[in-house]
Amino acid sequence: MKKLDLQEIRNKLDEIDARLVQLFEERMVLCRDVAEFKISTGKPVYDGEREKQKLEAVRTQAHGAFNSQGVYELFTQLMIMSRRYQYRLLGEHGMCLDMGFTMVESLKRDGVKIVYQGAEGAYSHCAALQYFGETADVYNVSLFEDALIEVEKGRADYAVLPIENSSAGAVSDNYDNLVKHNLYIVAETQVAVNHCLLGLPGARLSDIRQVCSHPQALMQSSEYLNSHREWRQISSVNTAVAAKEILEERDRSHAAVASEISAKLYGLQVLKRGINHNKDNVTRFIILARDPVYRKDAGKVSICFEGLHKSGSLYNMLGNFIYNDVNMVMIESRPIEGRSWEYRFFVDVEGSLRDEAIQNALTGISEEAVSMRILGNY
Repeated sequence: MKKLDLQEIRNKLDEIDARLVQLFEERMVLCRDVAEFKISTGKPVYDGEREKQKLEAVRTQAHGAFNSQGVYELFTQLMIMSRRYQYRLLGEHGMCLDMGFTMVESLKRDGVKIVYQGAEGAYSHCAALQYFGETADVYNVSLFEDALIEVEKGRADYAVLPIENSSAGAVSDNYDNLVKHNLYIVAETQVAVNHCLLGLPGARLSDIRQVCSHPQALMQSSEYLNSHREWRQISSVNTAVAAKEILEERDRSHAAVASEISAKLYGLQVLKRGINHNKDNVTRFIILARDPVYRKDAGKVSICFEGLHKSGSLYNMLGNFIYNDVNMVMIESRPIEGRSWEYRFFVDVEGSLRDEAIQNALTGISEEAVSMRILGNY
């Protein structure tokens, strides 16, 4: 038997690939027919048991372990593409996921009350004034979760919550708080972080033996703080609270990492400015409200979801964004309480709930995930 040269092999591969493309298109026509049947009967697109049976069947038709696994993966992707196509057809028939959100021209600002966590001078305080204005009616509570409860109970219209820092990463507790409380992200604002080392009037750097602040602030200033090995680092609930404690303790060996605004508010001395090692350090704050609304000019959607606890689950979820050409800008995971080594994922994508691509992507995720929740469009 004559041995084929490379070009002849490639020509045969091209012939097979052309047939595969033709067969793929024929398959997608049938998938359209399936979608139209499901649209008329109200049946869901995703049938996990049917797919499982189909994948096991095609696996047994291949010869050898390598081909068997390859066929399994190939048909997994074929079925995923079929579902994506069917979700798009559902959207064209106005049968996308009911988002439950209302579009508004702008957020209500007159006569509103805004709550933040921490004391006066905290970065959350700065964020509230930055977004709502210097004359805004703001007040503070002790804990992050307390701020959410204030809005849930109707005592405040908005809560301002830090969610992410450009150098220290996610504020993990607040991702968990988003799941625990039924509030919606309606806006965000970013505050440049410029940490200072604050001490009592007359104190010198050589006097300092203990430094307290919020764990994020200590982390963001770790290079400077760790260069002073004799300093003990103590966590506090908030940067401004740490500054206030320095004033109350009246101990010249104690210092706080906080903003320069805190120094002015509490009559403290700035011992060192700009001690955070990342000079482009920025904290992102989200604005939370009770009602599921989004502004007409909103350009970011935040969701959280739980996938099936099996190989490829996250990949398949995120594939809904890829197929619909939706750009993902952030992903964060958090452990699911009571389920060891299982995780809930938080994702931010560019777009609006009005966009067909966003609607199709979220419909797909909601069909295939264990659970999904839209946290906001802002």
